Amino acid sequence: MPASPSTARAINDRLALRLLQQEGPLTAGQLKQLTGLSRPTVADLVERLTDAGLITVVGESGEQRRGPNARLYGIVAGRAHLAALDVRTEGVFVLVSDLVGRVLAEASVPIGGDAGTGPAVERAVAAVERTAKEAGADRLHTVGIGAPGLIDPATGDLRDSAGLPAWHRSLAAALQERLPGARVTVENETNLAALAEQREGAARDRDTFVLLWLGHGVGAAVVLDGTLRRGSSGGTGEIGFLPVPGTGSLPSATDCDGGFHSLTGAAAIVSLAARCGLPVPSAPDGPGAAGAVRKAAAEVSPEPASAVPAAASPAHRFLHTLADRVAVGIASVVAVLDPGCVVLGGEVGRAGGAVLAGLVAERLRRMSPLPTEVRPSALGGTAVLRGALLTARERAQDELFAPPER
Repeated sequence: MPASPSTARAINDRLALRLLQQEGPLTAGQLKQLTGLSRPTVADLVERLTDAGLITVVGESGEQRRGPNARLYGIVAGRAHLAALDVRTEGVFVLVSDLVGRVLAEASVPIGGDAGTGPAVERAVAAVERTAKEAGADRLHTVGIGAPGLIDPATGDLRDSAGLPAWHRSLAAALQERLPGARVTVENETNLAALAEQREGAARDRDTFVLLWLGHGVGAAVVLDGTLRRGSSGGTGEIGFLPVPGTGSLPSATDCDGGFHSLTGAAAIVSLAARCGLPVPSAPDGPGAAGAVRKAAAEVSPEPASAVPAAASPAHRFLHTLADRVAVGIASVVAVLDPGCVVLGGEVGRAGGAVLAGLVAERLRRMSPLPTEVRPSALGGTAVLRGALLTARERAQDELFAPPER
């Protein structure tokens, strides 16, 4: 059945707003060309969206033409302010943006492991409030949080996870209480990183891919046919628990030691670097492991090889062994999902770059009959924050761009 006039108007309005979000300011003529709508229909929607306070004149086109230049219309960026948080075991990164995603202020707040739940939450919430004030935001419309751990698909809450600080689970509720009217949502950090890579990074041309996150811990995100898959319990991608050869034991329901984590987590990578004779960082965390991988990758040819060269340097031995380990986990994922593309994300994936990706890809070709590209992350450690911002922006726009109830 044909759409009713009100439904057609709502569809046209949403289309125009999405184009303004994607393309930036446009003239009425450009909106007509991009939407395929008639001139009177475009004139009507421009008037409606202007009256609703969603778009405004932001300038004039620079075209050389007779008569006055055409007006340029853009989304009213200050209509809403958004916050994005990347919650780590050692602190939180915060940014505040306008409705179109332009970053207005950002901050990084360390939170020590000895801080109690109450003080840690207060420090994180205060950081959000300060950053919002610095951005000139009277209130926040939507807050997106990226955190390690499982998200309960029924409630959207961060589930209790061994090894993670207790304040992580209390943060969303505290923000909701201190930021009246704000929509606060939490998502797994690896899932957010995958969304960011799909929109702005290494997987922009892929509807189906897997992101393997290599940082302090190890995780994966699965995107199939353009949709992020979470699983029945929210645990899709808990690849750290994957049983693999070479660990000497098996993981348990409460501990991923003996699983893929024991081969590719930060502590395992730093330990491998030490055994290969490389200088190691003082802290076996994500940044420390990334530093060791980055230094080694700078010494190794980007041309992949199937074996460690004769008289190999410590850097060669280290990267080739790490590639062996990473390929074991990826081969299992490829055998089940056949994603066609795997992005190596996180601090370690970004640090290894094309060198590590090439070494892993060569091993994967020998282990699996399914053709699979292996790409380095284009966003690295910033992917979680970008993903949280993209998610917050989409949710805010879904609400603000919705037609008014009648």
